[in-house]
Amino acid sequence: MAEFLWYIPNQVTPGHRGDAVSADHNSLETLTAQAKALEDHGWQGALIGTGWGRPDTFTVATALAARTTTFEPLIAIRPGYWQPAHFASAAASLDHLTGGRLRINIVSGKDDLAAYGAAEEDQADRYGRTREFIQLVRRLWTEENVTYRGDHYQVTGSTVTPRIAVRADRPHPKFYFGGASAAAERVAATEADVQLFWGEPLAGVRERIDRLRASSKDLGRTLPPLEFGLRITTFVRDTTEQAWAEAEAKVAEMAKKHDPGAPRRAAVGQQRLLDLAARGEVLDDNLYTTPGTVGGGGAGTTWLVGSAEDVAKSLRRYQDLGITHFVLSDTPYLPEIRRQGEQLLPLLRD
Repeated sequence: MAEFLWYIPNQVTPGHRGDAVSADHNSLETLTAQAKALEDHGWQGALIGTGWGRPDTFTVATALAARTTTFEPLIAIRPGYWQPAHFASAAASLDHLTGGRLRINIVSGKDDLAAYGAAEEDQADRYGRTREFIQLVRRLWTEENVTYRGDHYQVTGSTVTPRIAVRADRPHPKFYFGGASAAAERVAATEADVQLFWGEPLAGVRERIDRLRASSKDLGRTLPPLEFGLRITTFVRDTTEQAWAEAEAKVAEMAKKHDPGAPRRAAVGQQRLLDLAARGEVLDDNLYTTPGTVGGGGAGTTWLVGSAEDVAKSLRRYQDLGITHFVLSDTPYLPEIRRQGEQLLPLLRD
């Protein structure tokens, strides 16, 4: 059964990806209004992003969980910023207090490491650290008196309390994970619960799913089968024509503010998205690649554009490939939570 989450932008600077600019954009009241709107309009929860120089993600998630009843935060965290035992304890406590509403998104991309005391690492070390982090946190959640000796982390006789409660078929919060490099895919194939893709065309997602499934088998995965998710911008309007007219107008406004000469550091997954524009402005039926050429990044690099029926049809095609976790968003965030909750989600759940 498919699951549908949104995105909550814990940002210091207002106007994220075209959101409404206001002085209280990251206040508890504003973010709580979004979380409660998600509950009221059929969403299961939201991804809360991470990065040095932004409000602390875990703190924001805890505050929102305390003010809601069903909202499930998908908390992005970085190995290095957190020590595994410290994180396992904090997450177990929040999972306990919320009745099992916690989800975790592991982020291994580069950050301002020196600012919080971590050292720069090459790709092999970064993903080696990520592998150990997931392995150790999973053990701390499911075992007692854990002793672990890795290249990056060590604990002796460690027991986390309160213990993680097993709920239905979920022994502990799921680990979502992104990354498109070979090193990232090896970690996903063996350690993650859900591999998140950005908005690539169907053929590219199909190829990656097939490769990850084969790698899981070849690398001797011992966990339940890897699941797959899609993180993408969904630009929905009442009609197809209105959607494309407003999407093109929004991109034109983005282009006015974009500096094409500005340096742009792109990880493998991001570069895959940026390269799509060379294949055409619109791929598949309605995957709009132009936003990435005028400064759109991450999940804002490509957009699914159209009426609710158009976008639902496209998302169902991803679902047919094996995608079961969807993290959608558009701006302004609060109105789009309501619009897409009312117009898009019922079509996806029919």
